[in-house]
Amino acid sequence: MARPSRVTLIRHGETEWSASGRHTGRTDIPLTDRGREDAKRLGARLAPQEFALVLTSPLSRAVETCRLAGLDGQIETTDDLLEWDYGDYEGRRTAEIRAERPGWLLWTDGVPNGERPEEVARRVDRVIARVRAVDGDVALVAHGHVLRMLAGRWLEQGPAFGARLPLATAAVSVLGWEHELAGILVWNDQSHLS
Repeated sequence: MARPSRVTLIRHGETEWSASGRHTGRTDIPLTDRGREDAKRLGARLAPQEFALVLTSPLSRAVETCRLAGLDGQIETTDDLLEWDYGDYEGRRTAEIRAERPGWLLWTDGVPNGERPEEVARRVDRVIARVRAVDGDVALVAHGHVLRMLAGRWLEQGPAFGARLPLATAAVSVLGWEHELAGILVWNDQSHLS
């Protein structure tokens, strides 16, 4: 049975909205200058690795991160790695939302006119199924919340588990195996940015 040795998760570089804590789902916000520099640093970190498959969100911040990190020659875009559809909360900060909706949690409540956690889980489950059929290492370049959901689902956890996995821009995480159990080998590593 084929299965990837390691699955490297790469969150795109910084954008104006990620720097200010605004929920950035489907709005196609470009990388900042810092985001582009961090993506280049990712390239140095990833250079020794060979990937049998590189999947990315089709949004420009993820595709540009791939390009600047040197992965552009082998990428395939998939809508299943798009960031959470934040619906009415697109561009808003969590504190603003909670002022209107105390106790709101994306991971359990979803968003009005956007995606529910179960819908995002179904998308990443499709990515995981595809990744697990690959013989060799895989890289996934996408967004903070969708990658957090994917890591939780990799561990066979419910959608709310992703709330416990903070993930910075331009961070690298690695999923893999401990004997026959899926695990997290590295999480939220930014050592390449130092």
